[in-house]
Amino acid sequence: MLRRLRPHWVPLATAAALLLGLFNFSDLPLRLKAEHLTVAGERQRLELSDGSRVLLNTRSAFSSEVDDRRRVARLYQGEAFFEVPTAKGSPLEVEAGPVRMSASSTAFAVRYLDGVAQIQVERGAVNVQATPNRSPVSLSAGDSLRVGPDGVGHREKVDHNKDLAWVQGRMIFDNCPMSEVLAELRRYYPGWIINTNTRLDQVAVTGNYRLDNPIDVVRSLAHITSARLHELPALVILD
Repeated sequence: MLRRLRPHWVPLATAAALLLGLFNFSDLPLRLKAEHLTVAGERQRLELSDGSRVLLNTRSAFSSEVDDRRRVARLYQGEAFFEVPTAKGSPLEVEAGPVRMSASSTAFAVRYLDGVAQIQVERGAVNVQATPNRSPVSLSAGDSLRVGPDGVGHREKVDHNKDLAWVQGRMIFDNCPMSEVLAELRRYYPGWIINTNTRLDQVAVTGNYRLDNPIDVVRSLAHITSARLHELPALVILD
């Protein structure tokens, strides 16, 4: 339920607004090297000169270099869905941190956050080079692979309806802890979502929601858990 802000939340709200402004300056190096940037809640569609189509998800930074000599796309952070046509020459090379992918005639998603890359193949095949000293891993349609500082994870299966729901503008959760749901919602909200009630963290959430209004999702979660909800510009508090 929605409650008026208590006086002791006011300093926190002020600090949140100030920190939000500081973060806008802290990503300046990323802004300087990326050709395309999406803000919280924004998705952007691109078409590269070789015919490849790219859908950038929220809070993503991307650039590309496609000419007669090379076809390279770089995801500096965030999430992107690639639809790559059959290559007449070299395949499209996609870089996400230390991970390199080679793709032709395929569709796949790459998520790169906090030094961890997640590759999910919808159709076709993608070759993944995790580090220079490891052999490439070939992923087929329906395969998912996680690569992080701890190494290469186990090959898993993609749940297309859930894992790639963001491509259709949705987010789907299936018995997911609320702590993880809120972490995902924060990527889409241009402010702060704070949960001060730790008892809510392990509440299982199942639902199909729209991406374009994360606060409506938070309101729904507050309602079904009988949690109190405080709303301010750039700040939402669950307790």
